[in-house]
Amino acid sequence: MLDQKTLVLNRSWRAIHVTTVRRALALLYQNAAKVVSPDTFEMHDFESWADFARRRGADCIRTVTLKIPIPEVIVLKGYDGVPVRRVSFSRRNIYKRDNYTCQYCGTRRASEELSIDHVVPRSRGGRMSWTNCVLACLRCNVKKGNRTLAEAGMHLIRTPTRPDWAPYLELTLGYRRQSWEKFISDRYWDTELVE
Repeated sequence: MLDQKTLVLNRSWRAIHVTTVRRALALLYQNAAKVVSPDTFEMHDFESWADFARRRGADCIRTVTLKIPIPEVIVLKGYDGVPVRRVSFSRRNIYKRDNYTCQYCGTRRASEELSIDHVVPRSRGGRMSWTNCVLACLRCNVKKGNRTLAEAGMHLIRTPTRPDWAPYLELTLGYRRQSWEKFISDRYWDTELVE
């Protein structure tokens, strides 16, 4: 139970993180956070949350002297910010950024018909980066080969850049709790996530 997930809100009640129940209880005990009752939005400190277990009959962690319900949502008492998250550089995100489309000829293809091409070939100092990697269909990739765009007589449809979309929270949908839906919009849940 201690490794289950708890949603963390900042002081403005914006979802900023997901942590373990173990960490959430530690924050609660240290008086750095309060638990939000998912049904009533009532806020509890450590003592009132432990007392809440007796009335509620929820899933609890048992100690020698206490029964403590598992907190599903906590609010940090002293943090207003929103952590800056950038989309990670990965094969999956390159496919998403380029919309499964060859960046040379513009044809949309299945993933197995595409490869990642280095605009400046690695053998010529090209790096693995958002600004040097693009999707290319197999035909265009073979045509370009180990040459620069000028040498191959090819042009990019769109200049490769770091995507401006970024995951708000990186989280697999398997960890989603029903009580979290009140704090995170449907648009969030419909977004493809980074693994």
